[in-house]
Amino acid sequence: MTDFPWMTTLLLVPAVGALVVALLPKGFGRVREVALAFSLVTLALTAVAASNFDIGTAGQLQLQETYSWIPQFGVSFALGMDGIALTMIVLSVILVPICLVAAWDDVPNEGRRQHGYFAWMLLLEAFMVGVFAATDVFLFYVFFEAMLVPVYFLIGRYGGKQRAAAATSFLLYSLLGGLVMLVAVIALYLQGPGGSDGFLLERLTGLEIGGTTEILLFLGFFLAFAIKAPMWPLHTWLPKAASEARPATSVMLVAVLDKVGTFGMIRFCLQLFPEASEWATPVVMVLAVISILFGALLAIGQTDMMRLIAYTSISHFGFIVLGIFAMTTVSQTGSTLYMVNHGFTTAALFLIAGMLIVRNGGSRHIPSYGGWQKVTPLIAGTLLVAGLSGLALPGLNAFVSEFMVIVGTFQRYPAFAVVGASAVILAALYILLWYKKLATGPAPELSAPVTDMSVREKVVVVPLIAAFLVLGFYPKPVIDALEPAVTTTLQTVGITDPAPTADLEGSDR
Repeated sequence: MTDFPWMTTLLLVPAVGALVVALLPKGFGRVREVALAFSLVTLALTAVAASNFDIGTAGQLQLQETYSWIPQFGVSFALGMDGIALTMIVLSVILVPICLVAAWDDVPNEGRRQHGYFAWMLLLEAFMVGVFAATDVFLFYVFFEAMLVPVYFLIGRYGGKQRAAAATSFLLYSLLGGLVMLVAVIALYLQGPGGSDGFLLERLTGLEIGGTTEILLFLGFFLAFAIKAPMWPLHTWLPKAASEARPATSVMLVAVLDKVGTFGMIRFCLQLFPEASEWATPVVMVLAVISILFGALLAIGQTDMMRLIAYTSISHFGFIVLGIFAMTTVSQTGSTLYMVNHGFTTAALFLIAGMLIVRNGGSRHIPSYGGWQKVTPLIAGTLLVAGLSGLALPGLNAFVSEFMVIVGTFQRYPAFAVVGASAVILAALYILLWYKKLATGPAPELSAPVTDMSVREKVVVVPLIAAFLVLGFYPKPVIDALEPAVTTTLQTVGITDPAPTADLEGSDR
């Protein structure tokens, strides 16, 4: 069924679901069930589409669809996916139903508030599929900017007390990056062959631009992706947004949307501007290492648990960018695997932290806890497992990807690898100190009885913990899908892996 329009279908199903949920009658009692049904149908269709994906040629775009959209401006509605896009789409469609179940009781069914919340979540899912599948540069930009709309309303209407400021900060940063990228997108089109399909990625790859023009185009794309990633010093919007949003919204924001930044660096910055990418590599590597250390150090001192998770993500994104620009097969494969692993780990941290916040009167303040291992042992235990995944404990998912990033970076830039690896110690500090303050000690005196993890919350947590274990012990299927795409990217840039420095003949003697 490779002729079936899989990519368009995966985009349309959640979009139609969003419209249906939004138009359900006021007071309808099954809004959540309808939204969940559409997300599960999208997940099932993605599984079928993935079965039609040839892992052996994962470095090539597959399941492609190209339709003329605005031929006068060279814009096509073109979709497809390689191994990297496949894994990111799969991550997205797995996390959406988990987040919908997690947010089951977050928004009361009063007026149309519940309709709006779940409709925005489904629309966001549609845009996420579109942004990872777009093979037309202008279409990618359209989805890149369209994602801002549902996220803005999810934060600004349904978030915490400072939701308006957090949503505005997110929007202004993102619009700034998007505006700069739009200028670069148009300028790139003018450098290409033009025509009715002039924005297609395949027609813009391999252009001999060079010089100052290529550097400026690279910077236009990279700025937008660095804001989205988020990299230091363009990160300041993230802690505000992640702490004021509802936990399920924070998951979609940090676990998936922010990956669009690192995905874009691979798909567009490296492939379209290889010379400029090499030129910028030393500076980007420095910024990546600063992000790793800065995020980890600030996480240690946080008293707001949601901001703590946000800062850990800044550190983890630093690892991802470090591996991307180290430009070895091992480091880039590790980075793309890290994108998947970080998604599951961060989802678990945000959602389990949200369970605790609900039980403690809405408090995110870590010092207001203590001894909760005795009150909610199952929630505390799963939080510890998620934290151990975050600090890359061997046997859990993040260890494989972080190890690959460090080893791959060491092949070309040993100094950066050593400095980045020091954050492993910092990660142990911020996770274990957080758990110690929150879970250990005497049982707290609570004004009302508190229950441990409910059946619905177990449904949320179990697949995430399962992902930790599966990707920790057997990441090979995902690596097999990612490595060919990484190899294709490096070939496009014109970079090969460093030759081994050991004297093999001498070692045999």
